[in-house]
Amino acid sequence: MASDGESPVRLAAETWESLFRAQVAVMRKLQAGPAFKKVALNEYDVLFTLSRCPSGWLRLNELNDHVLLSQSSLSRLVERLEKRGLVARMAAPEDGRGVLLKLTDAGAELQKDIGREHVRDISGLLGPALTAAEQKELRRLTEKLRNSVGARH
Repeated sequence: MASDGESPVRLAAETWESLFRAQVAVMRKLQAGPAFKKVALNEYDVLFTLSRCPSGWLRLNELNDHVLLSQSSLSRLVERLEKRGLVARMAAPEDGRGVLLKLTDAGAELQKDIGREHVRDISGLLGPALTAAEQKELRRLTEKLRNSVGARH
């Protein structure tokens, strides 16, 4: 039981709703910004995830673990990015059914350009709303939650 008599189930539900609503509000504001006129946010998510891959190549199914899209939606999105010259794909050498993806030079440059603007937009939203200490605490709490959920797989 929560100390103020509130049930733990109700507290968890209200906490989740607050986190979810805050994330939706921030994402809507960011999506409306100038950074996402060249690519949609979910396309940028793919470019960003590929940019963080140390080897340069990432399996499609591994990419799917990092984005909020179904496998079929991700496959279509990757096809669009490939047609635009932003992503390259090849068959995985050890597995003919597997697909490897990487950013092209154009994709890496676009990701960097959008990323710089995106980070400024994020700072413009979070800076006035939360102190540096509050931002660090929020980061700590969300990482703790993500790690807890990830450990249960």
